[in-house]
Order: sequence, then C-alpha cells, then structure tokens
Amino acid sequence: MASDAKLNANRRADTGKGAARKMRATGRVPAVVYGHGEETRMLSVDAHELELLFARVHWENTIIHLDIQGERGAVRALVREVQSHPFRGEVLHVDFQQIHAGEKVNVEVPIRLVGTAPGVKLGGVLMNTVSDLEVRCSADRIPEFIEVDVSHLGIGDSIHLRDITLPEGVEAQIDAERSICSVAPPTVAPVAEAPVEEAASTEPEVI
Repeated sequence: MASDAKLNANRRADTGKGAARKMRATGRVPAVVYGHGEETRMLSVDAHELELLFARVHWENTIIHLDIQGERGAVRALVREVQSHPFRGEVLHVDFQQIHAGEKVNVEVPIRLVGTAPGVKLGGVLMNTVSDLEVRCSADRIPEFIEVDVSHLGIGDSIHLRDITLPEGVEAQIDAERSICSVAPPTVAPVAEAPVEEAASTEPEVI
C-alpha cells in the first residue's frame, strides 16, 4: 500500500495573480482542494514543508492528510496537479482532490524492476519503456509500486502488461499489449579498418 503523508494548510480569501505573488513572497504556496459533493476551499501551504514532502514521497499516488486550520479532522486528498516555475523549479500552485473511503481513483504508480536479466550479462541493454503505470483502484488500496521481475529476460525478450500480475482490485488503464520493459541487443560501433600499406618494391632501381 502507498504511504500516507501529512501537510498543514491555511484557508485564504485573496485570489488572483497579485495575491498569489505576495503569498509566495512570504514563503507560502497557493493551493485548492475540491471533491465530489464537497466545498471547494482556497488554501495556502508552507513552501518548505511542501518541498520536503515532495522530496520523500511519490506524490502521484500518495494520500495526503491535509490539516486545514479551523477544520476538525484532517482531509484525505490526492495531489492532482502541480504548477512549477519553468526556470527556477519552485512550486507555484497545487490542486488537491478530496478522497473518501472506498472511492475509486486513477493514479500513477511507479514500476520497480527487480532481478538481473541474463541478457544484460551478455551485453544487452535493459530498456524500461513504462516507468509509471496508470491504474484505477480504491483509494484505500493504492499500491506503493508495481514490482516486475526481469531475471528471465534474454536479449530480444520483453515483458508486456499482460505478463504482470497486478494486486487485487487494481486495474491498469493502458492496453495489455503495451511493452513494459525489454532487453535490447548490444550496440557495437563499427570498427574502421586500418589502411593497408603498399608493399615495398623489391625490383632493382634502373639507372
């Protein structure tokens, strides 16, 4: 199961680009939380606290407990969108979706390759074509990762989605024929042939 995380949040009243810039200047990030049948709340979160959280969890499939100032009980939510600065990389805005127990959600789960492929020992290259798998499952059954064993792959072999056994209640949202990983043949650079030197003439010099 995916791990849970906690994040403190405050309500905010001011909206717009100007208010957002002032908020970021004080070290806070504007955010919003919405959900089915729930009130949409405008929030702000501490930028440093958010940075530390994103550094230690795979936020695409992690349930976050939002402790909103003034509300009783934490709100369980998934991060649905993160807007970042194109150059500095700092987070500009975060969208949260409130999740209820038993509710089915679509999330991206990282694929973890385990084992050593025999084809790699022979010089092949292990290619991971799908690093995150989109799945649909109950919010209470989100897997932390999907493990794929590559210890039987030779050169030219591949593993498709149909070859993977997903956890109970987890449904993949891509085609079953999609390749997940493969072992490509080694790439050998052509060796340039050395120029052949002309043999020295053995005929006597004519005077």
